Amino acid sequence: MKRETVGQTILAATILCIVCSIIVSTTAVVLRPIQKLNKIQEINKNILQVSGLFDKEKSFDDNMKTFEEKVEKKIIDFSTGQYVSDIDTNTYDQKKASKDPVQSEKVPGDQDLASIKRRENYSFVYLVKNSGDKVDQVILPVRGYGLWSTMYGFISLDYSNLKTIKGITFYEHGETPGLGGEIDNPNWKKQWSGKEAFGEDGTVSIEVVKGLVDPDSEKAKYEVDGLSGATITSRGVSDMLHYWLGENGFGPFLNNFRNGEKNNG
Repeated sequence: MKRETVGQTILAATILCIVCSIIVSTTAVVLRPIQKLNKIQEINKNILQVSGLFDKEKSFDDNMKTFEEKVEKKIIDFSTGQYVSDIDTNTYDQKKASKDPVQSEKVPGDQDLASIKRRENYSFVYLVKNSGDKVDQVILPVRGYGLWSTMYGFISLDYSNLKTIKGITFYEHGETPGLGGEIDNPNWKKQWSGKEAFGEDGTVSIEVVKGLVDPDSEKAKYEVDGLSGATITSRGVSDMLHYWLGENGFGPFLNNFRNGEKNNG
């Protein structure tokens, strides 16, 4: 029986590696659009959840239909707070833009409360319509560093006054399960509903406190219970909101609304 030479073995292994590489590469290319769609749908699901429109009794497709009917996706320019119409909302990748020097700007250290390093020039905002087809919520994407990771989420504000919080959610993070990971706890997120994001003077006042909120305190309407054993994550959530709701984030956009420019798009 003829034995295989070392050269033949190497050749066979090389051919096998090439074939496997082609299969893996082809699969990755084929699946990429599907993965991208799944990621978009997962974000849309979180937007429905923070707005209170997600229905567990409905199928996923029906919930996505609700998104299409009730949520209007727009893009704003952070520098002016105005809507822009020359960017396609279906193709704009905000996360990618935040890392691109051409599509973002460096955040000075003394302003970088959320530890994001760079802020994209343009951002999505989501206008949520009620049963009467009138806008009743504004949902803003937010992100900031916790203990171990960048936390990505959404905060919803009442459209009538742009300061009452309707809800908050996080769709991506790497915080410690049972500690900082409790930002996913429905009971903790439920506390945010009805809290005030801004004080009477217009400054960002919402805070995640250390320990429990004193219900008799004058500041109670601006405070949410801290996460037990997760002081840094709690502070990260507060800092994140102070940045994104402030003058270097969505402040100009929200001020346009307060000044009667709700139709500035």
